[in-house]
Amino acid sequence: MEKSKSRTQFFSCLALIALFGLCANSSYANTFVFNPNTHSWKAINDKGKVVRTGRASGGKSYCRDIRRSCKTPSGVFRIISKGGPGCRSSRYPVGRGGAPMPYCMFFSRYYAVHGSYDVPNYNASHGCIRVRPSDASWLSHNFIHIGTKVIVKPY
Repeated sequence: MEKSKSRTQFFSCLALIALFGLCANSSYANTFVFNPNTHSWKAINDKGKVVRTGRASGGKSYCRDIRRSCKTPSGVFRIISKGGPGCRSSRYPVGRGGAPMPYCMFFSRYYAVHGSYDVPNYNASHGCIRVRPSDASWLSHNFIHIGTKVIVKPY
């Protein structure tokens, strides 16, 4: 029986690595996965279980104000800093800054997962990952910490 259990865990781990680049034995407990094609996110715990999901919106294909693509960069990142309910953009709107980004959780210098009351069913931001404010609060307080893995699927 023990050999069978061990074999099952091994294959489960392989499946997790193939799908999300993680395994239950990874050194970071939680992983946030954003899919810009389905406009959704998943919170996956250290056992590979999806503990919460929600709607999300990423960066749009082209931003007129900066005359280039605003797509959220795809890849594997780590959370490097976090802010509270009063977090605001220092870059957008262009020239003024100050757009609300409650519970910002930065995974690079310029990109964050954050709350927004505008989470359309299409990619609409300048590159950040917008989630509902209640989801951003839950993620910030209960799931995402400095070092949490963030996976952004390609468009």
